[in-house]
Amino acid sequence: MTVRVRIAPSPTGTLHIGTARTAIFNWLFASRYKGKFILRIEDTDEQRSKPEFVEDIKSGLAWLGLIWDEGPFFQTQRLSSYHKAIQQLLDQGLAYRCYCTSEELENMKEIQKSNNQAPKYDNRHRYLTAEQREAFEAEGRKAVIRFIINEEQEIRWNDLIRGHMIWKGTDLGGDMVIARVKESSDQLFGQPLYNLAVVVDDIDMNISHVIRGEDHIANTAKQILLYEALGKTIPYFAHTPLILNKEGRKLSKRDGVTSINDFQKMGFLSEALVNYMSLLGWTLSDSTQEIFSLKEIAESFDLERVNKAGAKFDWDKLDWVNSQYLHKMPVQQLLDLLIPYWKEANYPIDINLDLQWLERITILIQPSLVRLNDVIRESSFFFGENINYSNEALLHMEQDNAMDIIQLALAKIEKYPILNEDEIKEIISEIVKTLKVKKGLVMRSLRAGLSGKLNGPDLIESWSILNIKGWDKSRLKNLLSML
Repeated sequence: MTVRVRIAPSPTGTLHIGTARTAIFNWLFASRYKGKFILRIEDTDEQRSKPEFVEDIKSGLAWLGLIWDEGPFFQTQRLSSYHKAIQQLLDQGLAYRCYCTSEELENMKEIQKSNNQAPKYDNRHRYLTAEQREAFEAEGRKAVIRFIINEEQEIRWNDLIRGHMIWKGTDLGGDMVIARVKESSDQLFGQPLYNLAVVVDDIDMNISHVIRGEDHIANTAKQILLYEALGKTIPYFAHTPLILNKEGRKLSKRDGVTSINDFQKMGFLSEALVNYMSLLGWTLSDSTQEIFSLKEIAESFDLERVNKAGAKFDWDKLDWVNSQYLHKMPVQQLLDLLIPYWKEANYPIDINLDLQWLERITILIQPSLVRLNDVIRESSFFFGENINYSNEALLHMEQDNAMDIIQLALAKIEKYPILNEDEIKEIISEIVKTLKVKKGLVMRSLRAGLSGKLNGPDLIESWSILNIKGWDKSRLKNLLSML
């Protein structure tokens, strides 16, 4: 059997992290078994579907490295296939026209609620006569097509993650709406509803395995009935655990960032995000390994190791995974990713002239980066003659000898056209001897004067980088004039 899987997002919003994690599992499964990964856009919700969301989905999947083998296919371009299936079900007596008004349905639910019954359609229009249908149509009632669900039967399947599953027909809410009847006479049916459309799509695309979130389990029971009614082979089903917030509820927009586009803007690497999301609900046989590529994961991926329980999203763990990738990344590759952040911040840089200088900054701050956008916080003091001083730095400069250290350092800098690291170390040693102060006080004072902070990357290398631009002299002079 050729493995064929699909990811079928709806373009009613940006690519959600839950959809992306499902796409990752599908891609990994297809890659492991040399199958096909198909992209399908479920755009039958014409009012909410937008072209920009389609592009966001495609660009998000591509950014994650999840390149599809076929597609994208659009449901709005496949209406004739759905209409053919609907007509087949009607002809077989497995579906019928229902003319219930919204008021009647709401009243039905209220009565059931008052009797402590679960709300469901009571199948009241299942056996309408031709005369009754004509009477309803004469009233101008709009019909829907309902698929008959036998409440006496049980629906069983072997879920590749959850094992043997059983659903009772009585738990499916009564006969299921699968389409609406269009008013115009040139086309009998309008847009199909989700359960009918997805089954027809999966049949036509020869989908072998349906891998999706556990929130679709009830849909699976209904869809199995449709496969049987249409006389088609039922695919294998696997329902993955949901991604949960720290309170154990399904991760949603209320929890903040959930779209892949947002993760990009926050400075996460695609490799790190894929690595982390692969661990949300799945583990390698060697549970000690935590950093691996998409290709490495695919070599070991199997649905048997997907957990049943929901996986809590852990920002700290994602940050750690991202930092591991950043710290090991080749300097030139990292520099290419950091330059757009510096440009966006309008820092005074000339890529043609400053490339080696920027490379030195990149090497220096690389061990401190957790996300790409940390570059501004970690490197801002390298750019420009003037800087802002933290309250801690200014408070430090009130200590005895602190300003003497700055003044003496400035005097010694003037003797050198360009400082190398050995000369900087020599200047620091001379200041310690001349002023008879501890080296720690000298280092903190110089760091405060040069960077405006009391903490940061290596002072010697930082000073050397600033000296290339002459900004070390400017800053120490400005500090002396301030205090």
